[in-house]
Amino acid sequence: MDRTFDDFAARNLPPREQWPDLIFTLPELALPSRINWVGRLFDAQIAAGRGDAPCVIGARESYTYREFLERVDRIACVLVERLGMARGGRVLIRGFNSPTTLAASLAVMKAGGIAVPTMAMLRARELAYPVAKAEIPLALCDAALAEELRGAQAMSPVLARIVTWGDGAPDGLEAMMAAAPASYPAADTAADEVCYIGFTSGTTGVPKGAMHLHRDLIASCESYARHVLRPRASDRFIGSAPLAFTFGFGGHILFPLWAGASTVMIERAGPDDLLQAIPKFGATALFTAPTAYRAMLAKLPPGGLPGLRVCVSAGETLPAATFEAWKKATGISILDGLGSTEMFHIFVGSPEEEMRAGATGRVVPGYEAKIVDADGEGVPDGMPGRLAVRGPTGCKYLADPRQSVYVQRGWNITGDTYIRDTEGYFHYQARSDDMIVSAGYNIGGPEVEAALLLHEAVAECAVIGWPDADRGMIVKAFVVLRPGHAGDAAMVGALQEHVKATIAPYKYPRAIEFRDSLPKTPTGKLQRFKLREGG
Repeated sequence: MDRTFDDFAARNLPPREQWPDLIFTLPELALPSRINWVGRLFDAQIAAGRGDAPCVIGARESYTYREFLERVDRIACVLVERLGMARGGRVLIRGFNSPTTLAASLAVMKAGGIAVPTMAMLRARELAYPVAKAEIPLALCDAALAEELRGAQAMSPVLARIVTWGDGAPDGLEAMMAAAPASYPAADTAADEVCYIGFTSGTTGVPKGAMHLHRDLIASCESYARHVLRPRASDRFIGSAPLAFTFGFGGHILFPLWAGASTVMIERAGPDDLLQAIPKFGATALFTAPTAYRAMLAKLPPGGLPGLRVCVSAGETLPAATFEAWKKATGISILDGLGSTEMFHIFVGSPEEEMRAGATGRVVPGYEAKIVDADGEGVPDGMPGRLAVRGPTGCKYLADPRQSVYVQRGWNITGDTYIRDTEGYFHYQARSDDMIVSAGYNIGGPEVEAALLLHEAVAECAVIGWPDADRGMIVKAFVVLRPGHAGDAAMVGALQEHVKATIAPYKYPRAIEFRDSLPKTPTGKLQRFKLREGG
């Protein structure tokens, strides 16, 4: 073994007998044993003569493929030659959706490291866990977001060094890039080497690290992008999902690069921002959540968005009414899709001509999916059950016993309840667990509960998902206060601000109900189902 190889990820992959069955039925999934996905895709576009074609378009700066590859290569050189990153070394990436965040992520993987992207909204407490879990020694961070990361470093001192950009520091990323060569070779990585770890919050509130290989990212291109999304080199991608979400990573980086297209990086990407940015930048491909599509419908300019060609939705179920209203207003059938951090990207979803209102779609070519009961046995079409899927990608948790929960009998059990109809379309019913999916964000109730319990006024609390017309679901907290504290509007505001300051602001409870007690079993176990039923 290469003496510069850091085998932490290899040692912490699940035992092979706990992996899902991996299938490579499409001829394009027959990949070589050694592959570096970043080098492969850039090399393909340069060889195709697209070196001077637009690649990354930012609010203040834009790059051709050749120019952006130079930035990636300079950072890759800095990582290895200046910062001592070994092949297999983990690097935390913290930044807004920007060209530099994107380049840093690609550089880590091209240099043979493992990128661990994180959302800009996360606080120190939330950042400290992945740092410790993945034993991350190095971070590349937008200087505007460094304070919380330094707080995480104090909690998890395994993070030995933070290198910032955007502050003009003499030892900052830009200064080191200026002294680095404009070209750097891709690391000679195996197709089955880990290159990406995505952390996701589960219903236990403890994040799980989903590990992905170089071949996994190419496989998502050769399955979903090739057969469902069908991007063109002339496309300009834009979207709202953070780069730290696999949905955003695919839509902002992976699929445009695979197709020779370009991607628009904007830091603010709410519905109003997107309505302005789509015509401004000439975007043709939009990746966002159903909540955003609903919000944009009421504000579409006369004539709609004529430059837009394809729209993709994921993160929560797409209501039939939203699908139909968007189609009527724009002429575009939204491509609904179901993916997961564990599978990397979308594995149920159909091309535009096959989409149907109210259905997620059919299984993506290259994957297999079925509906099973609690024992893992298949159920007839038309009957609800757990969704099981397998394909060229699959769940590989970082040193986590929950691997055997997600993977059963060789199938990935996604935690979603679905019905498959006789034509092979999958219809979403509900989450099989207590995950709260609000406006496209997955929120673990116990994590919000833990934040609330840090407030001096809170004696007990329970957090559940509550139906909401605009967001699909909101976080609702039931709180028992300590004596001497009033359950009034001021307390609601105080608790909401406390949660926002403790964990990512989007996780805060939008509704709080004060109770004298919470429903429990005789053994003291909280009965969340009674709260959902109004008990």
